[in-house]
Amino acid sequence: MRPNIAEPFIGTEALDSAALSRHQLRTRYRAVCPNVYVPRDVQLSLNQRIAASWLWAGRQSTVVGLAACALHGAKWIDDDVTVELVSPLTRPPPGVLTRRDTLLPVELTTVNGMAVTTPERTAFDVGRREPDRVAVARLDALARATNLKPDRVIAIAEQHPGARGLRRLETALELVDAGAQSPRETYLRLLLIDAGLPRPQTQIAVPVEGTTYYLDMGWPDLMVAVEYDGEHHRTDPLQYRKDIRRLESLARMGWVVIRVIAGDHPSGILARVRRALDARESSV
Repeated sequence: MRPNIAEPFIGTEALDSAALSRHQLRTRYRAVCPNVYVPRDVQLSLNQRIAASWLWAGRQSTVVGLAACALHGAKWIDDDVTVELVSPLTRPPPGVLTRRDTLLPVELTTVNGMAVTTPERTAFDVGRREPDRVAVARLDALARATNLKPDRVIAIAEQHPGARGLRRLETALELVDAGAQSPRETYLRLLLIDAGLPRPQTQIAVPVEGTTYYLDMGWPDLMVAVEYDGEHHRTDPLQYRKDIRRLESLARMGWVVIRVIAGDHPSGILARVRRALDARESSV
């Protein structure tokens, strides 16, 4: 069978099936893992790197960690992230990490024909191993993609009482919120919580003039919201005009919307939020 030239394939299998000659394999393709090839001009996506790593491991490994997050649909994972596999193989190629973790049958599923940890088990691993705030951002994205529930992850943890990082995992799970639409929104929410402010609600639905606006986070009872504006809010003229009209509509309803951009100092953000909350609380 001729391999799909857009996807990774095992070189010896292509030769054995006569799909390619040795000359074709050597001149038209490049090895991305030992005995795993792609066309020379293909720039690998993360999913293709995962597939290549899984083929290198003889189709017998399980995809775990951030690679598993990506397969479950979580966003904001770079294409060059290390691909983690549970496999007995040692000496993995660059960009691949093998582990010897114990995986229970209920912790396994299949995505794109590959064995992958379930969202719950994936969260269990990522929440224990990533730095604190990064872990929350990763789990936010995974929860948004899979409807992950923290109590299901706790159930997984109870099956592995001796695992490292359980306290870190527990802390991260307490802060998970699927309403975050980017890591920046996660870090902004955590900044507010760490400062002792009431935990904000995310994705606040506000019906306005026949449509519905969604505010990143805030306190609906006080009509104070905080939003992170990415670069596209300023560089896209159409988006910029929409933002102006949106803010005008919200202001007419009585909302105070604090807009945060990259480069704003945390102390400045907190001061603005506290002023808005104090003003609203004093007027109640």
